[in-house]
Amino acid sequence: MADMEEVLERQERETRERMRRRAASKRAQRELDEQLGIAVALLEEEKQARHGSREGRRPNVDRHRHSREQKFTAVIRMLAYGSSAEEVDEIARMGKSTVLESLVRFCDAVETLYTRDYLRRPTPRDLQRLLQKAESRGFPGMIGSIDCMHWQWKNCPTAWQGDYGNRKGQKSIILEAVAGFDTWVWHAFFGVAGSQNDLNVLGQSPVFNDVLRGEAPNITYEINNTIYQTGYYLADGIYPRWTTFVKTIPHPRSHKENFFARYQEGYRKDVESYFVLDFGRDLGPISPSGLPVLVAPTLARAGPVLLDSIFGPKPPQPE
Repeated sequence: MADMEEVLERQERETRERMRRRAASKRAQRELDEQLGIAVALLEEEKQARHGSREGRRPNVDRHRHSREQKFTAVIRMLAYGSSAEEVDEIARMGKSTVLESLVRFCDAVETLYTRDYLRRPTPRDLQRLLQKAESRGFPGMIGSIDCMHWQWKNCPTAWQGDYGNRKGQKSIILEAVAGFDTWVWHAFFGVAGSQNDLNVLGQSPVFNDVLRGEAPNITYEINNTIYQTGYYLADGIYPRWTTFVKTIPHPRSHKENFFARYQEGYRKDVESYFVLDFGRDLGPISPSGLPVLVAPTLARAGPVLLDSIFGPKPPQPE
């Protein structure tokens, strides 16, 4: 009997090792495919530039004569200080179109490189870690806390101030995020105008897309002799009364209600702690006043990824 158990354990270890090697091989293949795709795109761009020169069309000399250091300096200055393309033009001696193209390429590269690490969906191992911590806190089945924040936009263009002005008269852009107990954020939806509220943002957010597609993870837990199979988020009072949101008790009376409200409001601060740590600064970077409208979506996607990769906590390593 002992020999049989040993054989079964050895087979299980071998199976896990094969699965680990297969996953590592797939990751290496994906990275190789991405590198090949980038190389092919660069070769195609170079080929088009040569083809244009042969046909007598003048290539964009301004785009290719600048060094990488110049382009990075222009991009970082725009992101850090909210400078317009015209201001960078005078400092870096680059044309406006070249500055904007460098900015878009930089943001695309940030989104490609860091999204899968800093804003990736939780793996089964991550979910197990989150659920264990939530259960030790007294909230079995909780997978995070959700909230929105208004990020002040001091360089908002005049034409957009009506849409982006909030009820306090400030110009802002809304960020919706889901954070765990260690302020690791695996969902960020950014770019909604500041004149809207959390419910409007929720209606546009993709946070429940996997639930609608039937791809949500199966989370089973028991509360008061009732079995539930759907995880939930801690939220404030503006969110709807859905099974996926657990809100505080507005006016607790009994000791039990006070106890629940105090712990719910305390653990809900996880996402607010993330806002304070990573986004406690004015919004000059994401869309400076000199940018055209078409550039704003690219910056809206790359902004949270860039700031989270620099200032945020190190995310848990994927399996």
